[in-house]
Amino acid sequence: MSWMRNAWYVGATSVEVGDAPLGRRLLGSRMAFFRDADGRVQAVEDFCPHRGAALSLGRVCKGELVCGYHGLVMGGDGVTRSMPGQRVAAFPRIQRFAVEERYGFIWVWAGEAEQADPSTIPVLEWHDNPAWAYGGGLFHIKADYRLMIDNLMDLTHETYVHSTSIGQQEIDETPCTTRREGTTVVTSRFMENIEAPPFWLDALRAIGVEGNPRVDRWQVCRFSPPSHVLIEVGVALAGQGGYDAPDDKKVYSVVTDFITPEVDGSMWYFWGMARRFRPQDAALTDRIRAGQHGIFSEDLEVLERQQQNLDAFAQRKLLKLNIDAGGVQARRVIEEHIAKEAVPA
Repeated sequence: MSWMRNAWYVGATSVEVGDAPLGRRLLGSRMAFFRDADGRVQAVEDFCPHRGAALSLGRVCKGELVCGYHGLVMGGDGVTRSMPGQRVAAFPRIQRFAVEERYGFIWVWAGEAEQADPSTIPVLEWHDNPAWAYGGGLFHIKADYRLMIDNLMDLTHETYVHSTSIGQQEIDETPCTTRREGTTVVTSRFMENIEAPPFWLDALRAIGVEGNPRVDRWQVCRFSPPSHVLIEVGVALAGQGGYDAPDDKKVYSVVTDFITPEVDGSMWYFWGMARRFRPQDAALTDRIRAGQHGIFSEDLEVLERQQQNLDAFAQRKLLKLNIDAGGVQARRVIEEHIAKEAVPA
């Protein structure tokens, strides 16, 4: 298995789990998400114990799942409640999954539900904070989830893959530094007195900056297990303090990347951007979301074709360069956790 199990992953967004159940394959397991009578999200195996039908194709009635094949009623604890014309006491229990709803996401614990510790869910300070605005989306990508981590921890690819939006030659010319802080891996790059690329020039104009001023730019990528990458990005007017410049002299955001394996070779990618400038401007949020969608669509094609090559040339060894340090260290953290889980208690 190529992923950790005793950890919280994003399984869905809150808006995806409404009146109807949601079926999704995550971490090798088929899961059915639904809301109980109190509105709390529950998750069970997407498997009816009667004939193996997908429970997510049914409906929710009084906070319980009703199978769309023969009407079996399933509770959030994995225990069959009833079935027309049948005694259900001896029906086998199906697996339930620990879930928590926070920050607009449904977090699912891949390991034993009884071991789930909600206090280890990452804190997202920007959620429901009036000083911030957030917009995001979801991609299903046919590539190993670790390829996305590699991509996000090495932003030198922006110069080439995203040349018309956020890429610029100075990214190549400015070395990055990588360090490990416990189980967190941090890769950072700071560029001084450069031109702003199109995306950031548009952001500056959104706060009233005119012309094409020189800027200081930063990228600080933080990986944390099992597969989360948060990237602090922004530009400030040159000479105004860079990363620490006052808010009226900079545009600052956190790119959010929650990556959840589906099976080996495919993933669910929950992406977004939380920004700390003009938070009440809904039109700006929509414009940035559309721009991000375009940028990440470029990554999607690159990663899927990369996965195809890796499958076709499985015997080839890949190079590890200085720009790959963030991804290499992140993979090392993942491997360490997987190895610990493999040791019997």
